[in-house]
Amino acid sequence: MGALHAGHQSLIRRACELADEVVVSVFVNPLQFENKDDLAKYPSTPKHDSELASEAGATILWRPSYQSIYPGELEKLSSGEIGRSFEGVHRPGHFDGVLTVVNRLFELSAPKYAIFGEKDFQQLFLIKEMAAKLHPEIEIIAAPTIRDNSGLALSSRNVRLSDKGLEGAQVISKVLRAASSESSLTSARQALKQIERQDSFILDYAEIIDEESFQVADESSLKTRVIIAGWVEGVRLIDNMAMQNSLVRT
Repeated sequence: MGALHAGHQSLIRRACELADEVVVSVFVNPLQFENKDDLAKYPSTPKHDSELASEAGATILWRPSYQSIYPGELEKLSSGEIGRSFEGVHRPGHFDGVLTVVNRLFELSAPKYAIFGEKDFQQLFLIKEMAAKLHPEIEIIAAPTIRDNSGLALSSRNVRLSDKGLEGAQVISKVLRAASSESSLTSARQALKQIERQDSFILDYAEIIDEESFQVADESSLKTRVIIAGWVEGVRLIDNMAMQNSLVRT
């Protein structure tokens, strides 16, 4: 959606490893924003985006108009039950908007590969599901989260944080690392409780999910991931980290 940073550049570079022609789409999708103030505040940096995309190896920077993406009567895709959980609880309709625009971008560009970051893990999960049903010819590639030196996941929203806010936001990755290094679900969930005691961070949710189903993890889960979302200085931040143990037991 623009406001590109080093995390986006890592996606572009991964795409360059797979294809000679790499298209970067920049489209701020209004369907993803329930809060119009959030949409209005979303950063717009077209010159900067062009420079970073080119530097990373993109061959085409595609800025479609609203009319070209949504030319007629709008038919939204549904993200289903999973799209109404976790992020979906706090951002109703968000994932319906994501799937709708990604489907249209796929229809218009017909890529062989599409690269999405693991930072938005619920989004990645839902896009994989949608592509498997509607675009089986497209391979969805997951790219690892890029972090700054403090461990904070790179995000276009980070520019809205003060120095104090950036420092306070570091608690997210610290708690993720602590929880993801535990050897059982019980101890990992106990480690997650640290974030509830942080004055700098207002928690929306902190949980361990099964990567295969995006349901709350239990003893049968083989691949698990810690997910966190909340607020720092009025800016909503999300992050996640895979459990270091592939099989978690209490």
